[in-house]
Amino acid sequence: MSKLLLRAMQGPGHVVHVTPETAGWTYVGFDLHKLDAGQSVCGKTEDKEVCLVFVTGKGKVTANGEDLGLLGDRMSPFEGKPWSVYLPQGSDWWISAETDVELAVCSAPGLGGGLPVRVISPEGLSQETRGKGTNTRYVTNILPENEPADSLLVVEVITPGGHTSSYPPHKHDQDNLPAESYLEETYYHRFNPRQGFGFQRVYTDDRSLDEAMAIEDGDVVMVPKGYHPCAACHGYDLYYLNVMAGPKRTWKFHNAVEHEWLMK
Repeated sequence: MSKLLLRAMQGPGHVVHVTPETAGWTYVGFDLHKLDAGQSVCGKTEDKEVCLVFVTGKGKVTANGEDLGLLGDRMSPFEGKPWSVYLPQGSDWWISAETDVELAVCSAPGLGGGLPVRVISPEGLSQETRGKGTNTRYVTNILPENEPADSLLVVEVITPGGHTSSYPPHKHDQDNLPAESYLEETYYHRFNPRQGFGFQRVYTDDRSLDEAMAIEDGDVVMVPKGYHPCAACHGYDLYYLNVMAGPKRTWKFHNAVEHEWLMK
């Protein structure tokens, strides 16, 4: 059994729990809550900053006693852009589900930046198309490095069936700026239709780490280091939510030299 692959527990409830301690790293935390309509969940950020992402569903949100209103509108991660909430360290939050809700709680160390709570609406999210041919995928930037945060980088990607993603293989496991940054990363995978599957490989140049995994709907893959390409099988579109964090909040990656010709 892979140490990098987590199968989500059956919901409703707290179905995924990744901390720096359980992952054996320093920065990234990832939790997933599945709520039935009428259920609620709450939490405290403590010494971390948090980005709450409504993967699906609608819910009333309160943060530090302030009513942020009813957020969320998509019922599938393959439809439209998400609603999210940024919470600095020392915050508390509460969500009451109006519909069934799939809530991602993305966390990383707070650095005392003194940033305010803010709602991140779909209208403010940039999108881009990366790659070409069967390497085309569609990116929505939720918390990119040009938006304020202490440590977190959050993005979601849709990869059509039969396409590759995070490809050509790249890595970001060296604190060697400006050439490369050190970032830990999680992938939360969803498929459409849900019975679909794909593959992800996490490996280093010297193959001291080399794991190839079959990924299914609801799986989480942890990337502590190395290259981490994935592929969606024909007929099944792949969604994934990425959370990244490291000592410096910038995404500078290194392509696998033997595959870099694919960029030309």
